[in-house]
Amino acid sequence: MIDLVKLKVKAGDGGNGCVAFHRAKYIPYGGPSGGDGGDGGSIYFEVDTNETTLAELRYEKMIKAGTGGAGMNKQSDGRKGDDVTIKVPLGTMIRNADTGDLMADMTKPHQKVMIAKGGKGGKGNWHFANGRNDAPEFAEPGGIGDAYNLRLELKLLADAGIIGFPSVGKSTFLSVVSQARPAIAAYPFTTLEPNIGVVALPDSRSFVMADMPGLIEGASQGKGLGYEFLRHIDRCRVLIHMLDMGEQDRDPVEDYRIINEELRNYNEQLAEKPQIVVANKMDEGAAQDNLKRFEQAYPDLKVYELSAKMHRGLDPVLYAVMEQITAAKKKEEEAVPEISAETVVYRYEPKKPDFRIVPLGSHRWSVESQKVSRLADAVDFNKEDETYRFGMTLKKMGIDKALREAGARYGDHVIVGKYDMTWEE
Repeated sequence: MIDLVKLKVKAGDGGNGCVAFHRAKYIPYGGPSGGDGGDGGSIYFEVDTNETTLAELRYEKMIKAGTGGAGMNKQSDGRKGDDVTIKVPLGTMIRNADTGDLMADMTKPHQKVMIAKGGKGGKGNWHFANGRNDAPEFAEPGGIGDAYNLRLELKLLADAGIIGFPSVGKSTFLSVVSQARPAIAAYPFTTLEPNIGVVALPDSRSFVMADMPGLIEGASQGKGLGYEFLRHIDRCRVLIHMLDMGEQDRDPVEDYRIINEELRNYNEQLAEKPQIVVANKMDEGAAQDNLKRFEQAYPDLKVYELSAKMHRGLDPVLYAVMEQITAAKKKEEEAVPEISAETVVYRYEPKKPDFRIVPLGSHRWSVESQKVSRLADAVDFNKEDETYRFGMTLKKMGIDKALREAGARYGDHVIVGKYDMTWEE
């Protein structure tokens, strides 16, 4: 089962604004008419209930949205970049791989969220016309789209999860009480990924049940199928703890202890989830003796006797599960939301500086800034007004002050992007 994927996403950059002037017969001085650049496309994630794994994204390394089109004359705006929508299964958690923050938790059918926003299109030159300059020969470059390294993690969403050692009858039970058809065989680890089925009760109530792959001692340290599937148990409201009472060579007392210990080692909260303890294979020879020993070891536990293979004892188990699910839902509604690892984080981050001054020695300095480099690329340095406006922009950004504080002097060389400039007053 593909339930963990790393992915890079890049929203589209905005298109550059246009420098243009109105040209028409009998209108010699039509004024600036350069249109705005189009906004870059954004990247969305959407729940697709037909998807059950992240396999479609397994070989994707980078997903990019469309770049906005450049503005055109006659105040015509550039086209907007194409958005990209990535389909994921219900239960997908989207994390920032660099910070670990949870950016979105896809827990509702058809839920759709924007993860990376496209850059805003640059303004055309008509926006900059004023009384001092009624024919500006410059326009604004487009903004840069968001980019993230993401970690997609799929956690199964089910009301009840069946847990226990391999070959205790979990898959058989699921196949009997629902329309699910999991693989069933008389050897360990037949179930290699969770199977899901909808259980319909005679009183018209229903719930979603999942058959979890078998756990063994050391699963919380990665043994067997390990923690890759323990994470799916995390989201089940109720656990159906199934024990094999029929085998002479098995010790259900020890099995029960080991499984609960593995749950606790993985996550303390897992061991606190409501459990329905089911004694399966009660139609087999050693069942009564094993059950008696188990009840002596755990006298306070309510144990439901079951033979999934013979379809005996099903209803008491299912109604007990339904009652626990109903109680769990009510508790969730009454609970005060708490900030946890499963909560979408909207963390305040101070705005990063737009530039960085790097001394290169011998009266040379570098202004490292993606924004400034893009501004410089949009300037025609053969035009005095564009060069002047660029210089004033750098001054407003605080670059002059930062250079002075770093020790630069007028006449020093300043590298901006691919341009080597002389710093002058």
